[in-house]
Amino acid sequence: MTMDLFESSSSEPWVEPLCDGAVVLRRFARADASRLLEAISVVAEQARFRQMQTPGGHTMSVAMTCCGDWGWVTDAGGYRYQQTDPLSGEPWPLMPAVFRSLAAKAASAGGYSGFEPDACLVNRYAPGAKMGLHQDKDEDDFDQPIVSLSLGTPAMFQFGGARRSDRPQRVPLEHGDVVVWGGPARLRYHGVLTLKQALHSLTGACRYNLTFRRAR
Repeated sequence: MTMDLFESSSSEPWVEPLCDGAVVLRRFARADASRLLEAISVVAEQARFRQMQTPGGHTMSVAMTCCGDWGWVTDAGGYRYQQTDPLSGEPWPLMPAVFRSLAAKAASAGGYSGFEPDACLVNRYAPGAKMGLHQDKDEDDFDQPIVSLSLGTPAMFQFGGARRSDRPQRVPLEHGDVVVWGGPARLRYHGVLTLKQALHSLTGACRYNLTFRRAR
């Protein structure tokens, strides 16, 4: 299958509400996609993609790296933010300017002005990769939103409730879509269903996700 499982014919960005405190900014980042992908390559040259292990010993199917003042890691010691890459012992790469600008603009468009991320998780999904339902709760300040950008092949995002048992919405995400959530939606469970086989002209079979957070 080529290109897009969910692509619509419209080329204009629009806002799609999910719930109180959460929106999808459809096609918001398409104009910046090439610059964003170039910046991902620069980050990955300094801190390579890796499949981390959960505290329970499970190897994540998603490959991950980080940039910014803080990087999120998981291993036998638990989930946490730290300022150095555990593989190299060096500080995480600086967050590219195009990342910071995009995150701030998207947050503002989603109703959260003044957002200044200090951490960006860069996730690479190959066909068959997925992300289970989870909450983003390792940050200090839950008043700060989450900004999550999709690039490449389409994915089915799950956006649930305050409890893991709450039935999630299924939200198809396309290249350039950005999900922003905070306020009453900040601690909602969310995840990504298994990525299906597809091809995108810029990323091949892969999907990239940039998740911007204010860790500290």
